[in-house]
Amino acid sequence: MRYFTLAAVAAASLASGVALAKLPPISDEAKAKVAETASKAAWTDKVGLYQLCQSMDHVASAYRASAAAAGKAASGADPSPPCADPGPYATQITPAASKPLEASGAHSPPGMAVSPPSNKATSAEMTGPRK
Repeated sequence: MRYFTLAAVAAASLASGVALAKLPPISDEAKAKVAETASKAAWTDKVGLYQLCQSMDHVASAYRASAAAAGKAASGADPSPPCADPGPYATQITPAASKPLEASGAHSPPGMAVSPPSNKATSAEMTGPRK
């Protein structure tokens, strides 16, 4: 029983150390991504409300038409404002400046190899004897 208590205390102390660890600051790229996602979600909500408004207008006009065909008086004029089309999605975030390419070009060779290397020496011959 004593070992169980000791193990529980050790686990709790490790967990509290992890819970209190400081997170690194959010990068500008991550902040831009979050802002872009929020902008897209807001636009999607506007599109959903626009489609709902259109469907409600369609149902109301169908009701008025069926009431008029039956000879009943339909309710008065439509008190709701016209539906506002949100338009196509346009990003609000300006793209961050692209990172400069490395001057040495070490990570991106200039082109594809068209012919085999001109040197026929093996790797061991080129590096020389072991030191």
